[in-house]
Amino acid sequence: MGRTRSTWNTRGVWLAGAAFAAVLALTGYAALSGGDDAGADRPGKAGASASAAASPGPSASYAPPADWTEPDRWAALPRGERSDSRGSQVGFPKSADGAVAMMAAANAIDIEGTRSTEDEQLRIYHSYIARADQAEQNAEQIELGAIQSDKDLARQMGVTPGQPLPEGAYMRSTVVGFKIIKQSDGEVSAWLLSRVVQKNGEMAKESGSYTRTLAGAQWEGGDWKLSAAATARAQQDVQGEARPAMVAPGDPSFNSAGWSAIRQAS
Repeated sequence: MGRTRSTWNTRGVWLAGAAFAAVLALTGYAALSGGDDAGADRPGKAGASASAAASPGPSASYAPPADWTEPDRWAALPRGERSDSRGSQVGFPKSADGAVAMMAAANAIDIEGTRSTEDEQLRIYHSYIARADQAEQNAEQIELGAIQSDKDLARQMGVTPGQPLPEGAYMRSTVVGFKIIKQSDGEVSAWLLSRVVQKNGEMAKESGSYTRTLAGAQWEGGDWKLSAAATARAQQDVQGEARPAMVAPGDPSFNSAGWSAIRQAS
């Protein structure tokens, strides 16, 4: 996210969301997005995440604990007022929770059937990216990177690129926790903790990992938008600080890391 073009092209979040990864790179992916965290992590054939390089996208994996420890902090994030023409939730309230809710929506990825990485990354780009970060070459970069990701995913799942994914196959990303870094009336930055899962077919075992993404949002035109400039400032704000541990909700370290768990708003 700190570097508009390269960040938008991160694989895994399709980011953060990231797309988030691609634009802020996310966006996943988007994904998406984070100070010194890596941007190319997604479950592979055996469920392991790829190694992370230093960039703003999401990073790496963690096995959820067998025992449950209740999170100290919960948040029921608000929903968007409406859906836009691409089916994305928009119209979030002007509050820190509203900004985080937008970030979570921008990192909610669902790839299955005929729904592709390309579809999701371009949806996130057009729905959630600040005007200053939108340019024809950025959209083209995102599209080209997503097309390659779709080819790789198709081969992983045993189908020819361009064909629908196998019955019961999917890849999904959901934000399960967050930690606000800084907030003001028109800008909010936060760490996002996401659960990314992949299933290669009806009878295949689901594999998964957790990713950590740094994102910055600005209030623009009556809504929150992902911003490369805001993310760059967030990178500066967390420079030299320990990154929150990637631990599942229910792990005792989830609380000591400062994460807030997310409850679905009614």
